[in-house]
This record gives sequence, C-alpha cells and structure tokens, in this order.
Amino acid sequence: MKHLLLLVYGDIECAFTLLMQVLNDPQKRMIYDQDGEEGLKDMPPPGSSGNSSGFNPRSAEDIFAEFFGSSPFEFSSPGPGRSMRFQSDGGGGMFGGFTGGENIFRSYSEGGSPVPRKPPPIESKLPCCLAELYSGSTRKMKISRTVMDANGRQTTETEILTIEVKPGWKKGTKITFPDKGNEQPNQLPADLVFVIDEKAHDVFQRDGNDLIMNHRVTLAEAIGGTTVNLTTLDGRDLSIPVTDIVSPGYELAVAREGMPIVKEPGNRGDLRIKFEVKFPNQLTEEQRAGLKRALGG
Repeated sequence: MKHLLLLVYGDIECAFTLLMQVLNDPQKRMIYDQDGEEGLKDMPPPGSSGNSSGFNPRSAEDIFAEFFGSSPFEFSSPGPGRSMRFQSDGGGGMFGGFTGGENIFRSYSEGGSPVPRKPPPIESKLPCCLAELYSGSTRKMKISRTVMDANGRQTTETEILTIEVKPGWKKGTKITFPDKGNEQPNQLPADLVFVIDEKAHDVFQRDGNDLIMNHRVTLAEAIGGTTVNLTTLDGRDLSIPVTDIVSPGYELAVAREGMPIVKEPGNRGDLRIKFEVKFPNQLTEEQRAGLKRALGG
C-alpha cells in the first residue's frame, strides 16, 4: 500500500482500532490476504465479544475495501442525507476532523503523514531556428520562481538553466527540469518543461528528417540543363548539377543533405529540390521555329 485513503463510518475509534489491528497483526493480515473482506466480516469489534456495540460488519468491509483498492463508496451517518469523511484542511484533531454534507478527502502515507500534492507541469515554448536544430546549440534560460525559505515564508529567486539542443531535435521535443516550478505551502514544486518550437526558414522547409526547397528554372534550363547553387544550414556552399529534363513537378533528391537523425548518429535525411518551370510569356516566330526544329516537331 503506497497510500491509504481513509473513509470511516460509524464508530471511528472502533473502526480505526480494528484497522490498525489488521495492519499490525500478521495473522489477521493473512486472513485478509486469503479470504478478503469476507474473512473479516464476523470479527467482533475491538473491546467486545460480539456485535452488541453497534459496529456493523458491513462498515468494516467497506473500510477495508477503501484501504486495499476496491472502488470507493460514500457512507451515510445516522442523520439522513449526511455523509462523514475526513477533512482536508488539517483542522480538528489527528484525522483532520469530520464534516457533514460534503465529500472531503485527505490522503495519507503509510506513516500517517499527509501526502503533498504535485501540480501539473508548467510548459513554455522554446523557439529555435532551423539552423540550431540542424547543428545543435546551447541555450541559457533565466527563470524567476517562488520558493519557500527555512522559515516557511515565500521568497523569489532567479536561476540560469542550461538547455543543450541536440542536432535533429524536432518541434514538440520536451526538455524537463524537475521541481523547478514555483513552490507553494503544502504542495510539491511543479516540473518546468520547455517545448521545442521551430521557426520558419527563408529557403528550407522541414519534412521529418528531410529538407525541402523550391527552385525555379527557365524553360531553356529545364530542357538544356542547369546547376542549383545553395548554402546549407551549416554554412557550406553546394553546387548541384541538374542533367535530367525538368518537367513540371520534377523533384531531385540529394542524399544525406537533410536534417540529422537523432536515433542514427552521423546519418541524415535527404534534401529534396522541387522545381518550377517558368514558361515564356511570348515567343517570336524565329524562336518558335527554332524550338520546333530542336524538339523535332
């Protein structure tokens, strides 16, 4: 049992004593492990030899069901329409007191201490340009957060967090800094999560591990051949010859010039060049005749 959620009905002292006996008595615990709640139904309540104290065996069953993982039930106190549960605000004795008409819970660890609640993670976008995600980078993030001092008072502190952006990371990649969120009384600090966001690039677009670029050529270049000159994301100059006839929608793949593949160190995706053919708006009769001769028309 990692955590116990206490729900008590009827005689609190009698019920709790019985629970503690079962937890601390190996024989009674063995009965429960073997026969479940049925094995405990006929046990007399603490301090009596029968059931004259008014302690209902069904109540014990429900209590044990709450302790050992069964679905929770809501119990009514002797007053009609009223429920009895432990409060969560810490008042009213060792169990936090009782309340009527409300479904109020309190979580306890095995040692009986309240279990602090951990808030959901705090997420923040980390914008990165495509070149950073291509080559990797180191980012320094200054955060300011609320913490509790030695006297239990809230104070503000600043801290510099270092984020190592790995080559090939994609949009949506999360970097988690445990317990770096604000600290609040009676709860654990939240985790701080940075989520990679990808900035648009002027030339390249990302498609998984591939890079895509658009390139426009004239009709003469599409037919007679051309060369694509470009600068890569890591600053290299490439000259890529195009020897095929470029038709509308033609795409040329340049192997291993795409994004780094995180799970395959040293390997990269492809660079895919998509071509657009620019047709002339008009031709002279001489040009038309020359094209027909060249194309065998």
